[in-house]
Amino acid sequence: VQTCAAVRDTSSSGSKGNEFSLEAGALALADRGVCCIDEFGCMSKEDRSSIHEAMEQQTISVAKAGIIAKLNARATVVAVMNPHGGIYDDTQSVQQNSRLGSALLSRFDLIFKMIDQSQAERDKNIARFLLQQSIIPGSGYDRPMEIRRL
Repeated sequence: VQTCAAVRDTSSSGSKGNEFSLEAGALALADRGVCCIDEFGCMSKEDRSSIHEAMEQQTISVAKAGIIAKLNARATVVAVMNPHGGIYDDTQSVQQNSRLGSALLSRFDLIFKMIDQSQAERDKNIARFLLQQSIIPGSGYDRPMEIRRL
């Protein structure tokens, strides 16, 4: 959870599990720091609206389990996501590819799009290089493999 969660407090003596406390999420914990969010496009609309509030007002409003609070979220947000459908469509805008609203996208100061253009020979060379870097000499795996064995 990016914002916070209401957690039933069972540690207090005599509480009988009727009391709740707030457990800080990533944005509240990152106050005055950096919050890195992966799979930004997969989060719920509720989380997106909370993140929008945090990026716009630098606070998170919470009303959960009878607790009403405003938490500081003065954090830099670095978010990463894949385009909708998994493949970036150059004929569409960043907003259309991300399916994020323009209001939320406008909160980011910088937007980079990284596109992996499939090139079979280049991809094969990169894979071969990475595999060769990870093979320990003398392990028995350091001999060339035959294609039919793959």
